[in-house]
Amino acid sequence: MSAIWSAHWSAAEPIQAHAAPAADERQHPLAPLRVLDLSRLLPGPMACKHLADLGAQVLKVEPPLPGRPGLPGDDAAYMGPGEDGVSHFYRVVNHGKRRLVLDLKQPEQLATLRALVAEAHAVVEGFRPGVMERLGLGYEALRAINPAIVLTSISGYGQEGPLRLAAGHDLNYLSLAGVVDQTRTPDGRPVFSHLQIADQLGGAQTAAIGTLAAVLGAQWTGQGRWVDVSMTDAVRQHQVILGTDALADGESPAPGASLLNGGVPCYNLYRCADNRWLAVGALELKFWQGVCAVVGREDWAARHWSLGEAPGSEAARALIDELGALIGSRPLAVWVERFAGADCCVTPVLGAHEALFGRGAVTVGEGMQRLTAPAVTLR
Repeated sequence: MSAIWSAHWSAAEPIQAHAAPAADERQHPLAPLRVLDLSRLLPGPMACKHLADLGAQVLKVEPPLPGRPGLPGDDAAYMGPGEDGVSHFYRVVNHGKRRLVLDLKQPEQLATLRALVAEAHAVVEGFRPGVMERLGLGYEALRAINPAIVLTSISGYGQEGPLRLAAGHDLNYLSLAGVVDQTRTPDGRPVFSHLQIADQLGGAQTAAIGTLAAVLGAQWTGQGRWVDVSMTDAVRQHQVILGTDALADGESPAPGASLLNGGVPCYNLYRCADNRWLAVGALELKFWQGVCAVVGREDWAARHWSLGEAPGSEAARALIDELGALIGSRPLAVWVERFAGADCCVTPVLGAHEALFGRGAVTVGEGMQRLTAPAVTLR
């Protein structure tokens, strides 16, 4: 490890959501990677957490908090419940990093960051376009210090274009990317996602991939890159099935009228007698035939989109209603038991606590360990 980096890494405060045993070395292929995380809130910190999970040395650079020494200078630290004045949210998305407090408006502390850039592989930031340049930390300035440096900039709309300076949040990005239009109830009302799709898929995942690609390229060529991540564009680019459907039809699919948005019986959500829900994802004919066998309606087996029953048609809607009435006659537990072992893509819709932690109570420490578990397991 380089001298300046080593000194600051050793002195920086570890950010831990919980105490956990050291990971197997096989889980840390990025151990030599040095990353400066200048980002805050969710997309950038989560991108850098993915890198830290794989072993990268991530120094999270935060400004001092006036009047509250020792507390994080990231607003995420004060969003939601927590302990000792710091939110669980902050601890989870920054788990495995080390916090370095620097006031970048002070010349000597800005000089410290520049010295770290000289020994780093990547810098990740999530400011509005132009802020890094005003701080004297734009890509050209960083490249002058370290030609192999990678700068990853995460923003709502990218570094160029008419919306580059516009404010926004996850809901805005999803709206402009066409996602909200497609998350509608059959009566046409758009619904929210409590999972921040644009922040996580468009921001964190795309930034992590782009950063690693640019760092790998720099290892080969000696030249870094500026990775420009637009969360809106990244989400838009992932809509391959919706996009090709819209391209073919010349318009957006209507809610409840196509193959993947509620227009077929074999791929739908059904309310049970206890107001819990059952997810039927039997897209392929063999899985649909399995569903029909379990519910005792083999006469429905040939009524499938692949055999000519068009999504959104009157026949499809009628069968959705019939299957809905049947499933609605029993509580969820009955259907879970009946479908247990049946290979036909039917699952319960779990509540958030059930899905994350199971049905039993968990301690905060146990819950944190589940929330901070790496997204990728290397074997």
